[in-house]
Amino acid sequence: MNRSTKFWDKIAEKYSKQPIADEPSYQKKLQVTREYFNPEMELLEFGCGTGSTAIIHAPYVKHIRAIDISQKMIEIAQGKAQAENIKNITFEQLTIDQLTVPDCTFDMVLGLSILHLLENKEEAIAKVYKMLKPGGLFVTSTACLGDSMKWFKIVAPIGKFLGLIPLVKVFTTKELEESLIDGNFIIDYQWQPGKGKAVFIVAKKPE
Repeated sequence: MNRSTKFWDKIAEKYSKQPIADEPSYQKKLQVTREYFNPEMELLEFGCGTGSTAIIHAPYVKHIRAIDISQKMIEIAQGKAQAENIKNITFEQLTIDQLTVPDCTFDMVLGLSILHLLENKEEAIAKVYKMLKPGGLFVTSTACLGDSMKWFKIVAPIGKFLGLIPLVKVFTTKELEESLIDGNFIIDYQWQPGKGKAVFIVAKKPE
């Protein structure tokens, strides 16, 4: 078990009880995402955490495969889905690196609050591109710490080594945009609720 897995397992219970930090922005992101849905869509969410977003989206699509690095997070998500009688989500303890699916499997992939927690966001973006059907969508909300917290690049490795924080990568909004465009995506929608807030992007794989 790596350090990031241990970190997220350790805080899973506390994390599940925390309120949404910016509820109006979260609601807007949900609404924008739903505008792209149709009832026959097959979705993947990687870094699904305790499943809150997948559970909210589930009634609007055919099926969601939701994965996370933390088994504890997945267990909480499964309990929440069962309590709400949601049956079209498959929760699994799995990382995007470990996931193997045929090309052109999904209509939409959600990667929310996760790209900055990966060792290599470019590899993940390339993998998402292959998994999406032509015209498929990649929806991401990402903390671009390089815009306002460049100093964190020095602090993050120390915090990770001490087990105080998980792996955190520091990059700018422009670098995120470039990673998506270099990955052959077209940015269809982009919004940031304020300075220092996560950048929300809907990127499209050309048809």
